[in-house]
Amino acid sequence: MKFVDQVRIDVKAGDGGRGCVSFRREKFIPRGGPDGGDGGDGGHVYFIVDEALSTLLDYRYMHHCKAKNGAPGLGKTMHGKNGASLELRVPQGTLVYDDETDELLTDLTQVGEPQLFLPGGKGGRGNARFATSTNRAPRHAQPGIDGETKSLRLELKLLADIGLVGLPNAGKSTLISSLSAAKPKIADYPFTTLVPNLGVVPYGGFKTMVMADIPGLIAGASEGQGLGTRFLRHVERTDLFLHLVDTTCMQEGDPFDNFEMINSELKRYDDSLTNKPQMVVLTKLDVPEVREELEALTERFETMGFKVFAVSAVTGEGLKELVTAVGNELDRLRDV
Repeated sequence: MKFVDQVRIDVKAGDGGRGCVSFRREKFIPRGGPDGGDGGDGGHVYFIVDEALSTLLDYRYMHHCKAKNGAPGLGKTMHGKNGASLELRVPQGTLVYDDETDELLTDLTQVGEPQLFLPGGKGGRGNARFATSTNRAPRHAQPGIDGETKSLRLELKLLADIGLVGLPNAGKSTLISSLSAAKPKIADYPFTTLVPNLGVVPYGGFKTMVMADIPGLIAGASEGQGLGTRFLRHVERTDLFLHLVDTTCMQEGDPFDNFEMINSELKRYDDSLTNKPQMVVLTKLDVPEVREELEALTERFETMGFKVFAVSAVTGEGLKELVTAVGNELDRLRDV
């Protein structure tokens, strides 16, 4: 499935139906009087959070979304049919912006009942409504009220407990594939992961946590370099970062400089991201050169105030300890 996390759509509520101008004409009933019915109300527009969806792909090909109009009123004071409402299903974590003013209109995070977004237009009153003692044969009715129209920008921010961050090829996709049923593409070249991947990781018996594999960050990501800010927004709602550090020869530069660079890019994008708890994960423990430097690396990161774990997603070494520690930290954060 193609991952789409930003779309623009035009949404319109249904127009109200016009009122009817009609007079009762039956045999033996002279001057039957006005009997024009009211028009039907236009359909509403609702947003519904659907847990089965993980992308905004449907709206990439559906730019105009419109509820049904109300039917016009009829004679014999018959009310026009109300227009059918439109239900727009979106994944959890969708933000709805006014595309013209850039105002945030709603944040769709709660799964449940449909959320009314645009009410439909009211139907116009028929001429039977305007009959009075001094105006017994009104020849006018009301037009229906037009439904409201908005140009929207939908943005998806993934809801996850854990965000995996790090340089390209740090082992994020391999780790999430080892801990969950997620099957991201894995290869030995940078930017193999082009879209975020979500995986559900069991821990502590019957509890689970959602882990998000964010495409690799590079220097200048907050300004659009590499995959840029396109996917940085997906880490905003995570509770905890796992910062993966690859110390093999595949990564250029000093691992501590790379670590600081990633954190500085997160800070430039959103200063509040630096306040999130962060754990350091030294990956590729199955590589001899990593194991040789493990003690020195661990000591240095711990002096910086971080909890450090060393894992091999290939052999499984250290994964159980990592999941247990992350689960305990999540439980602690949720109890605060």
